[in-house]
Amino acid sequence: MISKAALKRRAYWVEEISKLSGKFGDDSDRLEAELSREMEKDGAGSVLDHLALCGTIPEKYNHDSSEEKLYSKYTDIVLKLAFEWMGLRSRVVKERGDSADVEVVVNRSVALVADAKAFRLSRTAKNQKDFKVQQMHSWKRGKAHAIVVCPIFQLPSASSQIYQQASSSDVCLMSYSHLSFLVQVAEAKSAKAAQGLLLKMLRSVGALNPSKDATAYWQSLNRTMLSGDKAMVELWVKEKTMAHEAIAFAKEEALTHLAELRGSIMRMSHKDAIEALIRSRKISEKERTIRKVDDNGLLELK
Repeated sequence: MISKAALKRRAYWVEEISKLSGKFGDDSDRLEAELSREMEKDGAGSVLDHLALCGTIPEKYNHDSSEEKLYSKYTDIVLKLAFEWMGLRSRVVKERGDSADVEVVVNRSVALVADAKAFRLSRTAKNQKDFKVQQMHSWKRGKAHAIVVCPIFQLPSASSQIYQQASSSDVCLMSYSHLSFLVQVAEAKSAKAAQGLLLKMLRSVGALNPSKDATAYWQSLNRTMLSGDKAMVELWVKEKTMAHEAIAFAKEEALTHLAELRGSIMRMSHKDAIEALIRSRKISEKERTIRKVDDNGLLELK
């Protein structure tokens, strides 16, 4: 189901983000412009390829690196483009501060905020704060709804506080697969049909009895999504197959990188290994910071 073109696109953008990352503001603008041009050229196929694979942060990016930060902005841009393909006005918020990353206008009376989440496969511990459900509720600021889009395999499958938070604060948790499904509805039927289905899904979350039960939450969302048209069930079956393949690809991508990293470490000389370890602990950077510390003169003020 995941095409060779999609895998090639993934490889290109993982490398492109590494090349772009440097000055965050300028890089984000360039990234958005290039992704928009790609969508105009390749159409919905481009958006669907990104949605299938973007939920996993590449292991080759160092933690808290400029690449990782730009990758987070990349997922927000993918959300923006997906909403635009559904005929919705959307923008990635450039301003820093307490706000959602994407704003969307559905119609004259309905607007929403959205945020994209991506995780490393190697990250073992995730808690409710990682999903920012309560923050998203506060970031609505008068808008009717909020959406948090996550890779489905990183979401809790049993009991979790995030589902109770979502249903009590009217914040819709959905996966990249759900958003991809809506883009396909826009393609197969119409943008208006996709918009109507999106609104039904958002309202279904607000109507839920608050509960930590993952099964109750996802059954309600999925049934709402598939209730309008029997033909949509077949489309959803294909989307679920795509999600399974995306997990397999993400695992292989991560394991391949770690195997290459292990090999490069094993080939190091003793001297190179010591220097690499010193760099990894950022000893020189810490020393420079420590040397800059000086008396600030506050004790001399009278």
